[in-house]
This record gives sequence, structure tokens and C-alpha cells, in this order.
Amino acid sequence: MQKARIKLTSPSYDTITDICSKIVDVADRTGVKHTGIIPLPTKKLVIPTRKSPCGGGTETYERWQMRIHKRMIDIQADERTLRRVMRVDVPENVHIEIELKEGK
Repeated sequence: MQKARIKLTSPSYDTITDICSKIVDVADRTGVKHTGIIPLPTKKLVIPTRKSPCGGGTETYERWQMRIHKRMIDIQADERTLRRVMRVDVPENVHIEIELKEGK
């Protein structure tokens, strides 16, 4: 039987949590086995910028940060379940990657 590994990445924590719960809900309704929402390490993009627009004064910096949240879900893949997962409405800021593997 095939296994589908779904990887989701997004800068928005609430959005990625909502999409993951929808995918797990689809898996529960179709009755297939799944390995729950596995959180992967969050990537932090930090950009330090000078506060002062001119060169004078003390060197004070602001540190802007963007966090990229990642989640992973494994689902026993049959065609019906994958079609329903594909129908889940995914916003633009969520990147979804589905990889099919040969399971045991």
C-alpha cells in the first residue's frame, strides 16, 4: 500500500494549524490510518537594520524576524482520500508538498 507524506510550510501559525486539522479530518472521515501532525523545526529569518536613517548618532538596530512554520503528516494513500485532500482549500501563503512512497 502507498503512503503519502504531506509537508506544509507557512509563515502564519494559525493558517498552517487550520489546514493540518482539515487534512487530518479528511483522513479520519475516510477511515485511513495517519500519523498525526508532526511539527518540524521552525526556521527563523532575522534581518537587523539600522534605526537611524542617516549615519550619525549611536548605532541602534531593529531586528525584524520572519518565522517559517513546518508540519508533516503521513497518510495511508488510497485514491479517494488523496482526491479529498487535494480539494482542501489551501491559501496562497501555505506551501504544500505531497510525496508518494511505497509503504509496507
